[in-house]
Amino acid sequence: MINVKGVVHFSIRVSDLAVSRRFYTEIVGLKLVRDATPIGMVFLQAGDDHVILTKSELPIQRSKTDSRRSHHAFKVDADQYDAIKAFITSKGVNIFEEEDRKTGVFVGRQCYFYDPDGTVLEISEWDGTSVL
Repeated sequence: MINVKGVVHFSIRVSDLAVSRRFYTEIVGLKLVRDATPIGMVFLQAGDDHVILTKSELPIQRSKTDSRRSHHAFKVDADQYDAIKAFITSKGVNIFEEEDRKTGVFVGRQCYFYDPDGTVLEISEWDGTSVL
């Protein structure tokens, strides 16, 4: 069996690296590590985790019927959650769903919105505990 130690990075396909770089750094709050636009990538960091924006060679097509299940979730401090929601909406980004889970694997408040290519993103106040 493989003994996985964690996640090194995950990649998000985008249609325009410059637009997505601005969105993920200026709105989502990820830190720029390296802009490798000539090879079709932008390397970002969220806390100790990494995200790579990758230039898609094909048009990106998202299905609204199943898009909520496939998403990327970013953790924020609970005391900053409301201010972060207000900031996101002040930038013209629509929060299309919000919930406050009392049980499950990831409990707490979370909201969902789209990046410029329709990828679903989640902001979560999850504190690392679960109520099963």
